[in-house]
Amino acid sequence: MIDAAMTKRIEEATRLTRAGKLHEAMAVLQGAMPRDPCRNGEAFEGTTFEGNTFEGSCQVVDEEMTASKPDSESRRTDETRTQTDTLSAAGPANQASNWGVPSGDIGVPAAWRDKWLKFRGAIAQPESAQPEHARGTIEEARPGAFTAGRFTNPVGTRDYKLYIPSGHHGQALPLVVMLHGCTQDPDDFAAGTDMNRLAEEQLFCVLYPAQPMTANSSKCWNWFKAEDQQREGGEPAIIAGMARRVIDTHGLDASRVYVAGLSAGGAMATTLAMTYPDLFAAVGVHSGLPHGVARSLPDALGAMQGGTGPLGGGGAAQASGWASEVPAIIFHGDRDTTVHPSNADRVAAQYAAARKQVETASEREGNARVAVEKGQVANGHAYTRTTHHDARGDPRLEQWRVQGAGHAWSGGSAKGSYTDPKGPDAARAMLRFFHRHQQGKRSAS
Repeated sequence: MIDAAMTKRIEEATRLTRAGKLHEAMAVLQGAMPRDPCRNGEAFEGTTFEGNTFEGSCQVVDEEMTASKPDSESRRTDETRTQTDTLSAAGPANQASNWGVPSGDIGVPAAWRDKWLKFRGAIAQPESAQPEHARGTIEEARPGAFTAGRFTNPVGTRDYKLYIPSGHHGQALPLVVMLHGCTQDPDDFAAGTDMNRLAEEQLFCVLYPAQPMTANSSKCWNWFKAEDQQREGGEPAIIAGMARRVIDTHGLDASRVYVAGLSAGGAMATTLAMTYPDLFAAVGVHSGLPHGVARSLPDALGAMQGGTGPLGGGGAAQASGWASEVPAIIFHGDRDTTVHPSNADRVAAQYAAARKQVETASEREGNARVAVEKGQVANGHAYTRTTHHDARGDPRLEQWRVQGAGHAWSGGSAKGSYTDPKGPDAARAMLRFFHRHQQGKRSAS
């Protein structure tokens, strides 16, 4: 239960955060209470806090919103601005909060962080608005807008960003789920992959789940933990539930849902393909690892170097006990020193194994359905693309080996981290591949 005094304190911290005064906001949360600039320097009514007086100004924009919109809508709009301004006011090196939640690294007690989370959830959306098993915040997403939200199910809670193209007018568009790599966030990943611009061109929605530092200190998806490698459990269940909520809320096409990721995000993407083949029509894995190759951090480090784990001795997917029929497109740089390039073959083997399991001996003769293409980007990297087709000639597995590329998104924008603009455009290639596949239907010709 949050009392009135505490509410006032958090409201003032929110106002200061929105104004870019992060240190002052943190001081408020830690006990100092500023004077009310709208009341000639008097303390907030009903409070007994004492401390430093901070400079400030009346938030006229809030008054205008309150006057022109219903109370609940004003609160949601204010919440959206708070999250957006917090991210823009504090750069990557100085950001004092993670998606608007004060971090323990700057001295805010854990109890305050919990109360802050509850408070933000309460003003964003009344608890009664959604069922107990699937509460969360869904911002007023508008066409052409990049908005923030939060999803909660019995397994856990994750924030996200959602991009809806300006051409969306209620039609059932595809959804692409993008999983960032370690140390990244949705804004960084969106900038580096340029996926939002492509969404404008090709008309699809993009969902970027966010991994907080509270779940992993480096913001990596926990692909190497047994509890996060199963259906209806751990992070796969959160991401799948989040995707389904967005699909239902915005009337998207449930037969055209795709997932892609980089590094740890790529590993989690392939885990989702293994555990939710009924949800995802295709998967893109960039610089990732196979599903089930690790059960602990030491296992993960060994697998990343290409030497240990269930698949450490070779490419046979049977060793892990996992295989998927979900169509997959894989990118990996041959000079990746973070995730050994051999992992690309091991990821491919898990999908190739599923493909071969449904082929007859006569269909395998000659292996004529494997096409190899070599090319080079103008003033950039050379590459080899290997495509496996099924008996009907549809592409089921596409693997790109980018020569001279390291641990970075191929063909990405320099506006984001971990990108290599000299490589073939992975985002466009994945979208082309995704377009060929749809749940319950034969691939497009």
